Amino acid sequence: MTRSPIPGLRSLRPDAFGAEPTGERLARIHRSPHFADGTFQNPVGVRIGPQGSKLAFTRTFFGKEQRLSRVPVGTVPVHATTLADLARPPASGLRLTWMGHASVLAEIDGRRILFDPVWGERCSPFAFAGPKRLHPVPVPLAALGPVDAVVISHDHYDHLDLPTIRALADTDTVFAVPLGVGAHLERWGVPANRLRELDWHERSTVAGLTLTATPARHFCGRGVRNQQHTLWASWVGASEEHRVFHSGDTGYFPGFTDIGERYGPFDATMVQIGAYSDFWPDIHMTPQEGIRAHLDLQGGPHGVFLPIHWATFNLAPHPWDEPGEDTFAVGRRAGVTVALPRPGEPFEPTADTLPLTPWWRDVAPETVRPRLAPEDAGRPAAEPGEESGQRKAAPV
Repeated sequence: MTRSPIPGLRSLRPDAFGAEPTGERLARIHRSPHFADGTFQNPVGVRIGPQGSKLAFTRTFFGKEQRLSRVPVGTVPVHATTLADLARPPASGLRLTWMGHASVLAEIDGRRILFDPVWGERCSPFAFAGPKRLHPVPVPLAALGPVDAVVISHDHYDHLDLPTIRALADTDTVFAVPLGVGAHLERWGVPANRLRELDWHERSTVAGLTLTATPARHFCGRGVRNQQHTLWASWVGASEEHRVFHSGDTGYFPGFTDIGERYGPFDATMVQIGAYSDFWPDIHMTPQEGIRAHLDLQGGPHGVFLPIHWATFNLAPHPWDEPGEDTFAVGRRAGVTVALPRPGEPFEPTADTLPLTPWWRDVAPETVRPRLAPEDAGRPAAEPGEESGQRKAAPV
């Protein structure tokens, strides 16, 4: 069992830090084929933490011009009638509602999955510090109604939110989480019998839906010490009629093709396209890489692409609107149907009408660099290990 370096320190851990896996949970982690040398292993190696010059990172992240470019200049247009729209069943049986960042409500043939719900004001262990919301949540969590399953991709603060989990712990929902993450939830009041803790390629059936944990290229940790004892995952949610994919956080890796061949094709993919940087090139995808992941998952430009993990929190040096603009450009060049809902705007991926308007432009800041050039819009993602700027010239 892993112990704190100072006796009694464990009892002083802030609640938001969660809990370390112990007992049979830790023994199961040690038996995982993806756990070796004391940590969970990525499918492809990663560099964690800012790469390159610390001075360059400080200037880029904290420079005045760059800071101003990372927030909207007006009020983000949150959808005004979310609850009324959700009260009507989806005609197609499948509906997605992006609540901001990586939080998505997926309604699949009468069942409801809430992916990575973050209703807190800050993605931080502290209520007084840390990245703050750039727009309000579209609807109060209590007004959302019953949810059959809550799916968590990993334990970082912008995906696993203590106040949100505590609110949901009082409901009847089931929580599907990667290995080790259940320790946090149990500390926060979720009963063990409502946890489904899965390794990659394991699945659980909840309310008639199959939830499968699939690989991702990322890392974990909530406290001061990062021991890699909780797994990270992407997820597949499927009924007999519909299938969706949620990437969680991930760098690009060739395993998306395998996921698509095993569990696809998908009616929609929800893929991370924000909070990327050359300072951490292996753990988050750029818009180009996100579109490439969709193409790998689908075996071509099929289905609908919903960009997630952007617009809600200021987590990276890029301009606030850059992920949306670049995804819009790259998607058009690659022939991918990119849904562009405002936060809280429900849409049906298989319907004839989709939200396609770049809504963010009315509140976009003045950027410090040109938009993605048209000739670069089809540029493929770098292969794992390639340095940024050394990408191949072939189109997506």
